[in-house]
Amino acid sequence: MEGAFPTGKLPPGVLGRLLKDYARPGRGVVVGPGIGMDAAVLDIGAWGARGNEPGGAAGAGCPASDYLVAKTDPITFVSEDIGAYAITINANDVACTGGTPRWFTMAVILPEGGADEALVESIFRSASETCDSLGISLVGGHTEITHGLDRPIVVGHMLGTVPRDRVITTSGARPGDTIILTKGIAIEAVSIIAREKAGELSEHYHEDFIQQCRDYVTKPGISVSKDARIALAAGDVHCMHDPTEGGLSSGLYEIAEAAGVGLEVRAKDIRVLPEAFELLRRYRLDPLGSIASGALVITAPPSDAERIIAALDAEDINAYDIGVVTDKADGVKLVKASGTVDLPVFARDEITRLFCRD
Repeated sequence: MEGAFPTGKLPPGVLGRLLKDYARPGRGVVVGPGIGMDAAVLDIGAWGARGNEPGGAAGAGCPASDYLVAKTDPITFVSEDIGAYAITINANDVACTGGTPRWFTMAVILPEGGADEALVESIFRSASETCDSLGISLVGGHTEITHGLDRPIVVGHMLGTVPRDRVITTSGARPGDTIILTKGIAIEAVSIIAREKAGELSEHYHEDFIQQCRDYVTKPGISVSKDARIALAAGDVHCMHDPTEGGLSSGLYEIAEAAGVGLEVRAKDIRVLPEAFELLRRYRLDPLGSIASGALVITAPPSDAERIIAALDAEDINAYDIGVVTDKADGVKLVKASGTVDLPVFARDEITRLFCRD
């Protein structure tokens, strides 16, 4: 189709316009939709005890000291362990608000002619086990079998709570903040490649290496909930954002857009994990634009950043000072040995090139 968008996220300009034209945040919306704003924060008490009158008692069952956090995200790149992916990815964005993920619903969409009881049970089992590990309740959802799919898709919806005085947003980054990156990149890309291209990889790598890459989903892991908790306890956090589809580069641009700031990051301090370097090099994918769930970007005042990095390191979570938040007029820059350039922009996640070869 002429003019069709490429696989991946909508172009930011298009999404921004759609949100401006059609989103209608109303009463009780503390944090609403926007570029880089991955979860909504809601004041249930603003609607009163009967759900439609302001000024009444706090909403039923919602502590007056907490806001409700709502997040939704689909899992489309993988089919194996898709339930675990759905829980973890949605929990990450709740954690990035400073909140605690608590309740989860999922819509499980299965391919016609490709779904049986074993497949469905594996999805529910992996979702349940991951919920248990994170203290989340699986409370409902929907399942169906439909035509036109070649793999399962799970769309998750996570609800959580956050104290009213501790809401963190992507828009909170301030000039002068240190930019921290946890773990390194590109964790989720490594796991996806190892799972979806295992046959090809077995011709070039030992099975132990492939299994190690598959296991990246748990070690170092695609969850950032622990990273966020440690950071919040260790210092003053202005912003947290997990770079997912579009990689670290897209995540940094989303911070800049949401906060109205510039960023300067140093290429030499961005850790590309060894297995990521190897697999992404084989498929000629750029680590900066490859899906990076498992890493957490944090901005904090320099003195707090030092304490946050030390606290993360003490819990065996590697953390790195990769740059500084600057003024918006300075743009989003990457400092390389050869000079300072604009941080690359990726129209779609690099991982999509594995499935959508032009």
